Amino acid sequence: MSFWEYLGSRHQQLLADGYQHASAVFQCMVVATVLGVLIGVATYRSEWAGNLATTTTATFLTIPSLAMIGLLIPIVGLGVAPTVIALTLYGLLPIVRNCIVGLRGVDPALVDAARGIGMSRAARLLRVELPLAWPPILTGIRVATQMLMGIAAIAAYASGPGLGNEIFRGLASLGSKNALNQVLAGTIGIVILALLFDAAYVLLGRLTIPRGIRG
Repeated sequence: MSFWEYLGSRHQQLLADGYQHASAVFQCMVVATVLGVLIGVATYRSEWAGNLATTTTATFLTIPSLAMIGLLIPIVGLGVAPTVIALTLYGLLPIVRNCIVGLRGVDPALVDAARGIGMSRAARLLRVELPLAWPPILTGIRVATQMLMGIAAIAAYASGPGLGNEIFRGLASLGSKNALNQVLAGTIGIVILALLFDAAYVLLGRLTIPRGIRG
């Protein structure tokens, strides 16, 4: 069976796996973005706190994804839970780091001007600092999403959702007539999803970042 014939015979399952893969990454990125921005906001004013936040989130990336999921299985079981926890932890570093860098890079004169017109600290953060730090934060989100697209394939090890199941089935049946087709279908599907997500982020950037800030 050729690759195109395999796609034709399995397109419904591949679309379902692709949707689950995209959904898992998207939901984990939402959680990682919220947590990452909160951590960045809480630590960017202090040099040691910012370094601690960056170092701690970087530590998660030193743990191999298969080991991370394997360690989570005895705690939360198989399925979606270990996938969500692992992907969220892996997605934190680029967001936390870029949030801290972006907030520290805001022109102090603008913050002083906002303070001078009577803005509270929360108002300055929400209306001045975070909007100006949004471009690097969005870059961190894009980088994290690309990482998670590949890492999410390992979720199949814990009976998680996504295109990793197609890849693992192919690897488990190497030598069979459709093994290579399965691996290729899962891999190409992940690449296509990564490109679609990145295109969506480019569009989001054009809609939310003023032209002057975009450069």
